[in-house]
Amino acid sequence: MAATNGHNGAGLLEKLGKLDNGKPPFGCMQCGLCAASCPLGPAMEYPPRKLILQAMAGNLDKLLTSPSLWMCVSCYACSKRCPRGIELAEELWPALRDAAMQAGHQPPAEIQETFQNVFKYGNVLGKSPRQRLQWAKDLDVRVLDLSREPRPVDVLWLVGCYPSYYPRNQVVARAFARIMTELGVSWGILGTKEKAVGECDRMFGEEGLFETLVEQNRQMFDQQDFGKIVVLDPHAFRALQSFYPRFDAWYPVQHYTMFLEEYIEQLRPLMVKPVEAVVTYHDNCCVGRRCECYDPPRQLLELIPGVKLVEMSRNRDDSLCCGGGGGGMWLDAHIVANGGHRLSDERVEQAAATGADTLAVSCPYELSRFEDAAKVTDLEGKLKVRDIIELLAESMDLGERSIA
Repeated sequence: MAATNGHNGAGLLEKLGKLDNGKPPFGCMQCGLCAASCPLGPAMEYPPRKLILQAMAGNLDKLLTSPSLWMCVSCYACSKRCPRGIELAEELWPALRDAAMQAGHQPPAEIQETFQNVFKYGNVLGKSPRQRLQWAKDLDVRVLDLSREPRPVDVLWLVGCYPSYYPRNQVVARAFARIMTELGVSWGILGTKEKAVGECDRMFGEEGLFETLVEQNRQMFDQQDFGKIVVLDPHAFRALQSFYPRFDAWYPVQHYTMFLEEYIEQLRPLMVKPVEAVVTYHDNCCVGRRCECYDPPRQLLELIPGVKLVEMSRNRDDSLCCGGGGGGMWLDAHIVANGGHRLSDERVEQAAATGADTLAVSCPYELSRFEDAAKVTDLEGKLKVRDIIELLAESMDLGERSIA
């Protein structure tokens, strides 16, 4: 039920949006930095500043029925700029979305289908769990399935939904398996038992589904003996780092760029093939702006002989979001229908403006988003989109090949 008066509105907002660090949204001083930072703010009926203002006025009924509520792509720009440290992206938006669904206001159909996929199949693509290991078919290195052969390993690799199922990302998954093996890392996966981590579900307000995933994953993780978890997905990294511990599920976790940074000296002599390319790197929001991990991806790229690294005008904490976070992968139609635009299209144009012929990424979502955007913006064939892992593997002469 949506609150309609100031007192009840205030109570509901405090209940749903108050942060663990004691910085409730009512600390907002209406400076407008959040709205000015939001890449989709101009298209929103209620951008971040107005969102808080309307809630403070008790007008939650307006907020919970507004299309604006489903337009945030969790880029963290508003949270990063807020002088009061209010966590709008991680706390306020999910809380209001949860309240909207509790009140019977349904999100866009595409995201509802994604929720159903995760609930039924444990992955966002709605694929059978039995197909989770297809990416490793005929792979020329051993893949240890810990769900079948439990044993101690240094790294529990959560492959992720897109790298497991989506053909373009499967190439990256195979390359990462080869790289870890070449480095002598002891690693294993969960095979068909792996499930989505659930970061996007939580950010979109599906707290119940998220809690279910946390419990299911915790039971599986606790059965394993590993030193750390490594993920390819920055969103999974953020969830395991910050949200799982709220449910007493704490695990040492690294995004793969952080993990490989520790092996830079070991990687250096393995870079045997030049990769002649002018490369610009896209800082993803979860590992970049949220966690300020800017140097490791660039250090890895600079290892590769032949690579010339150039920067986009918007980089590091000012990087433009790809538009895929917080459920944004499934919101393009909703955003465009309500006056917004695809941020991925704008971003590839920024990449091309540098003179680069390659846009390097470190997030599974970005491969498909930016490759699609290159087609839409007439940059196909002019701007390649490649994961850092692919570039490293090529230089290490670990490209795609089949067992003889």
